[in-house]
Amino acid sequence: MMADKEGRWLYAVARDVAVGSRTLTGVAGEPVRVLESSGLAAVVSDVDLAEFGAEPLKSNLEDLDWLADTARAHDAVVTAVVRAAPAAVPLRLATVYLGDDRVRELLTRRAADFGVALDQLTGRTEWGVKGYADPDALAEVAEQAASEGSGAGTAYLLRRKAQLSARERAEQTAAARADRLHGEIAGLATAARRHPPQDPKLSGQRDWMVLNGAYLVDDVLADELAAIVERLGSELPGVRLELTGPWPPYSFAGVEQERE
Repeated sequence: MMADKEGRWLYAVARDVAVGSRTLTGVAGEPVRVLESSGLAAVVSDVDLAEFGAEPLKSNLEDLDWLADTARAHDAVVTAVVRAAPAAVPLRLATVYLGDDRVRELLTRRAADFGVALDQLTGRTEWGVKGYADPDALAEVAEQAASEGSGAGTAYLLRRKAQLSARERAEQTAAARADRLHGEIAGLATAARRHPPQDPKLSGQRDWMVLNGAYLVDDVLADELAAIVERLGSELPGVRLELTGPWPPYSFAGVEQERE
């Protein structure tokens, strides 16, 4: 690519990272390299602005196949950097700068912000916990709670009322359990985020997603996190938990990112 037609796609920023010891390719199959300034290292690759400039990106990001391929390539590099460095701040998809000097200027200008973020991420990993609720099981729990302590004469009416409002009661029960789950897991974490539940078409699950949490956990507490998730899953009927990770710390980058 000619120099005036090149951009720099950013993947992550670290204090020290070695990617030259092995071949690592990123977006569009371009080799990855490192730019340094102010004690920081930015992992980048060259991209053609005819495809990755501001205007082409607007349309390309609406192409789901293009987006999926690009996201996979971006994440593969970020994952490799996170594994190779003591800590790394992953940058969001489609962060493109117009040359090496612009990237170095970014590192200098935001050195303090990146430093704070890297301190927080050192020795810690992002984990995900997804909670799925069986609406039928939760409705039964709600119905049972409504009829507890009632005499036989009112049991039928209470059951009928519970059936008529089964979805509302199930949703309330699911919300309460999601709050409990998040609270207990977040108590172990350094930082926690609750993301919006995924669309069932994306998650591939029939059950309701009631929790889509991300948790930044000290590496020495990883086994304790797994034990807590397993315990909570057994204590709450009608809710199934999935522990996912480890992931690059996208949810805890801690640096408000800018686009050029």
